[in-house]
Amino acid sequence: MTLFKTIQQAQKQLQNVVSPTPLIENLNLSEEFGATVLLKREDLQVVRSYKIRGAYNKMCTLTAPEKEHGIICASAGNHAQGVAFSCHLLKIMGKIYMPKTTPKQKVKQVQLFGKNYVEIVLTGDTFDDAYAKAVADATLNNKAFIHPFDDLEVIAGQGTVGLEILDTYKEPIDYVFVPIGGGGLASGLSTVFKKLSPTTKIIGVEPKGAPSMKTAIANNKNTALDTIDKFVDGAAVKQVGDLTFAICQKNLDDIILVPEGKVCTTILRLYNEEAMVVEPAGALTIAALDFYKEEIKGKTVVCIVSGSNNDIERTAEIKERSLLYEGLMHYFMIQFPQRPGALKEFVNDILETDDPFSFFKKKKKNSREVGSVVVGLELKNPNDIQSIKTNMNRKGFEYQYLNERHDLFTQLIG
Repeated sequence: MTLFKTIQQAQKQLQNVVSPTPLIENLNLSEEFGATVLLKREDLQVVRSYKIRGAYNKMCTLTAPEKEHGIICASAGNHAQGVAFSCHLLKIMGKIYMPKTTPKQKVKQVQLFGKNYVEIVLTGDTFDDAYAKAVADATLNNKAFIHPFDDLEVIAGQGTVGLEILDTYKEPIDYVFVPIGGGGLASGLSTVFKKLSPTTKIIGVEPKGAPSMKTAIANNKNTALDTIDKFVDGAAVKQVGDLTFAICQKNLDDIILVPEGKVCTTILRLYNEEAMVVEPAGALTIAALDFYKEEIKGKTVVCIVSGSNNDIERTAEIKERSLLYEGLMHYFMIQFPQRPGALKEFVNDILETDDPFSFFKKKKKNSREVGSVVVGLELKNPNDIQSIKTNMNRKGFEYQYLNERHDLFTQLIG
């Protein structure tokens, strides 16, 4: 059976479990980009992401002995929720491995959806760490492993997103922007469009700090990354699947890398302007539009909003990453004279603006005539930073600009 036919079969399997999600034009984005921008709202699924599609479809194909013996999976959050909910619906016991870095909200939701049918094990710092532990457990105990992306039944389930889009929207679609983590959604969706709408360009979107699919395609082989930025947790994997790599290499027209700071700016904008709460991976495709604005002008574009499982405790980090990306947050280590009035002089003579301090950390006082102080400035205009640096040089303040010193920034700011 071809993958496309397997996707069609998956759609029938999911009929009474997954409700079709809305495909809605976003008027603000359409006006901004001079295009028809449609959002496929997978963030409105019962588990708040598309992952229920692949998880449930895969678990339905298990044999009776496999279901009786229980299943194991590894996930950064959304696949775990899909598997947990499927365990509850199908009355299958499941053991779910998740990275220790998974947002608390996602961990709690996994338990909520799985109830007494799931056991959660937090291990390692990345999805790949959790994956290795889960595979070892599944092998040792001869249990079915529900892969988050590199499985044809999982890919088929995710591919039903593509069928829904084409069932809903009957006009030609020029572009579909799809987020890529392990590549399951991109593989299934692109298979549908290559069969039913071959002129539609499929654009994959990855976080800049985890370009696993783009790297693999560039190298013409599935390549593991040495390190990744784990911030976009729903799309941050060191290595994509062998199956998904082969499909995406054949089907994708392009892959865009989006800086994590741009993702954060998009998250905040969607919340403030659209009352949409999306997770970092869910904001990827909308954030990517800025990097494709010339190509999509006058076109019909679909962005897959893949999930909304965001942890409110990450709000401060999201805001800071956004400000750093937009050039509105700047950190300095400044040598201050250890005398009364030095800080006042800095504020009056150096800043010359009403921009606030967002961070102030003074090192322990010593016997020297000057002391190191870490100062964070949140600006209203990114161009103000040049005058501040000029004023510090003119007044003889010794400083290090921490935004350009990643080693010191990480050590002093976090």
